[in-house]
Amino acid sequence: MSKAWHLISRPQGLPTMDNFALRELPDGPLEPDQLRVRNLWLSVDPYMRGRMNDAKSYAASFQIDQPMTGGAIGEVTESRMDGFAPGDMILHMGGWRDGGVVGLDMMPNKLPADALAAGLTPQTFLHNMGLTGGTAWIGLLRVAAAKPGDTVFVSAAAGAVGSAVVQIAKAREMTVIGSAGGSEKCTWVKDLGADAVVDYKAAPVLTGLTQALADLGKPGIDVYFDNVGGEHLDAAFATANDFARFAICGMIDVYNDGKAQEMKYLIRTIPARIRMEGFIYTDQFFDCMEEFYADMGGLIASGAVTMRETVHDGIESVPDAFLGLFSGANIGKMLVRL
Repeated sequence: MSKAWHLISRPQGLPTMDNFALRELPDGPLEPDQLRVRNLWLSVDPYMRGRMNDAKSYAASFQIDQPMTGGAIGEVTESRMDGFAPGDMILHMGGWRDGGVVGLDMMPNKLPADALAAGLTPQTFLHNMGLTGGTAWIGLLRVAAAKPGDTVFVSAAAGAVGSAVVQIAKAREMTVIGSAGGSEKCTWVKDLGADAVVDYKAAPVLTGLTQALADLGKPGIDVYFDNVGGEHLDAAFATANDFARFAICGMIDVYNDGKAQEMKYLIRTIPARIRMEGFIYTDQFFDCMEEFYADMGGLIASGAVTMRETVHDGIESVPDAFLGLFSGANIGKMLVRL
């Protein structure tokens, strides 16, 4: 019998354990186009917070008293779906559970056997070869159209997406300024190759970003990759060069409290002709999937792109892992190992 986390009430502000319940899933024979899966790795991601609200968005809301979903890596134990057999390793959207039935609605895809044989770990497809890496790659190279020689500012640069952006940008000969909170995270971002790091816990973001630009001899930023919003976004407006491009990936700073964002420097959008675009990974991924896999696979194989994993163990730990995203408990990708 499998177990899954259910949303039992909608959070007001930061979620608590009272919003979740771990319950058994019903078992039974498979129907056509279904798989039975034993999950090995689960992903928790900031976007899941929005799915806990009863509001229209790009991803359907979690339903009360229903199992939650998310990215997962699992092993097929039984199959009634063409193209899948017991023993196959798959990426699918039946997360927040230790296993169970996966249908076509959970978008199962087999992990490429050649990539696994070459040494890629299965969980890599939950970060740099999956949603995380794809978001970084698309946002930086497609949405922001970043090019060699650009000066790129990346917020939450010690997070899963931000750290991938830093490394992709450096691999393409860009100057990179990352922001992170605390000395350990800042040191890691520097180790990834960032030319400068702003510690937003030590000083206001604008102060740190302005100093970093002066130290590097740069007049401003050409690209901003936003994972945070708020003060970081305003600092990017303040320091943007003419025709700067902003790729808006996330605004974790306001996911839980919904506070108004004061933008003192928003007016610079007009004279600097700043282009700002919000984007969702799935909007473009399927049009460039083969190019992404080839490029990112090569970067990983060469060592140009790496990932730190913050790992929680056991199905019981999933909510703690998720909540840790909002307190800065992760360096790199937050994962749950089953």
